Amino acid sequence: MNNDSSSQIVEKLKKIIDSSAPGTRLPSTRSLVTEFQASPVTVQKALQSLSMQGLIESRPGIGTFTRSSGLTRPADYSWQSTALGSARTRRTAAATPLGRPGNDSLSLHHGYPEPGLLPSRLVRSAVNRASRSESALACPPPGGLPDLQRWFARELAEQSIGSVTPTAKDVIIMPGSQSGLSSIFASLVGAGQPLLVESPTYWGALLAAENAGVQLIPVSSGPNGPDPVELSKAFDRSGARMFYAQPNFANPTGAQWTAALKEQILAVVRRHSAFLVEDDWAHDFGIESSSIPLAAADDSGHVIYIRSLTKSVSPSLRVAAVITRGPARDRILANTAAEAMYVSGLLQAAALDVVTQPAWNTHLRSLRSQLSARRDLLISSLHAEAPEAQLELVPQGGLNLWLRLPEHTDLKLLTQDCLRAGLAIAGEVNWFPAEPAGKYLRVNYAGERSAEFPEAARILGEALRSQ
Repeated sequence: MNNDSSSQIVEKLKKIIDSSAPGTRLPSTRSLVTEFQASPVTVQKALQSLSMQGLIESRPGIGTFTRSSGLTRPADYSWQSTALGSARTRRTAAATPLGRPGNDSLSLHHGYPEPGLLPSRLVRSAVNRASRSESALACPPPGGLPDLQRWFARELAEQSIGSVTPTAKDVIIMPGSQSGLSSIFASLVGAGQPLLVESPTYWGALLAAENAGVQLIPVSSGPNGPDPVELSKAFDRSGARMFYAQPNFANPTGAQWTAALKEQILAVVRRHSAFLVEDDWAHDFGIESSSIPLAAADDSGHVIYIRSLTKSVSPSLRVAAVITRGPARDRILANTAAEAMYVSGLLQAAALDVVTQPAWNTHLRSLRSQLSARRDLLISSLHAEAPEAQLELVPQGGLNLWLRLPEHTDLKLLTQDCLRAGLAIAGEVNWFPAEPAGKYLRVNYAGERSAEFPEAARILGEALRSQ
């Protein structure tokens, strides 16, 4: 008998483990005693040492198995990049204003209203009723529940001034506006084809467009919206047949187009036989003014209208509508069905329940006054504590303020400095389809702990002055 020591047996077993796949069964203790010419006690000590190192695991009544490679190196997935080729979407690497900060942090970065601004009682009651209805078990039509389609169509029809008003058959129910944008860009633009977008614009739309592989063409859009002449030139130069825009309370700028500008933009779109994708994400967030959809003036199918309930009803009820006519509707519906088949009937029924309750309109009136107070408090706080952040427009609705920062501002460093001081901001979010027009920051006045806006503004101001 060689009487190998426990440490010698450990080294020998490690070589066996290194050459074995995870989950490989080791020889029995009796077999190891014979192989290493060692006592049972010595072999047991060696096995205990390997177990403590996390290299093997004992399964009572079955045996001892390898757990991982003895070299404990990370898994190698580099082969996948070669197999998949170049990534179409690169914005996923950028920060997004979706996550919430820690419990002790203030936040100006989140893109959703805080729970206190949502119709929570209506939502809970609606979900309970929907769970007991046939919608909880039935398969809904691909285009959506007919009653919900009619509600969306009727809401837009009440504002329509064209000779053709929308009907339920023009409505496609989507699992949120993000899904709607993805379907529109994929089915009506296509990979490699040009898409005109406002610059700056909603980061999620840029993400959806890049994911669809389209070529983004920026159209500068300031506090008053885009210039119709420049839009026409962009159509001519690019050959694009679609323009994505937010005519009411744009995210991030807060801009709202005048009635005259809406007419001019629609005329440009018609002249180029193109589509305008109107994202009416903030329809329910008017303050001094209301959202009047450009789609209300369209009677020839040039406007593809997106209306979401996700932000105003509940982030958990991801329900939106795309309203359009003709072959465009058929292509969007086909793409949507291929991606998701249909939207949960339970969510559709709950959303319809909420917006058809008399208390829904009462909630919206209260929401208007609450948003007004929050917006004004944040504006006054920034004016007093962070005058370096210049507000170019007092928005008449929506959830955000768009601040121009000094040109020397390092947005990444600003984000880090603010977070260390207890404030989360969306400094690293890219709102521009091409080169940024300057250093900007979007801040949300609908987040939690609004009473502490003065403190949030103080932190932002100190971080700006420290650069």
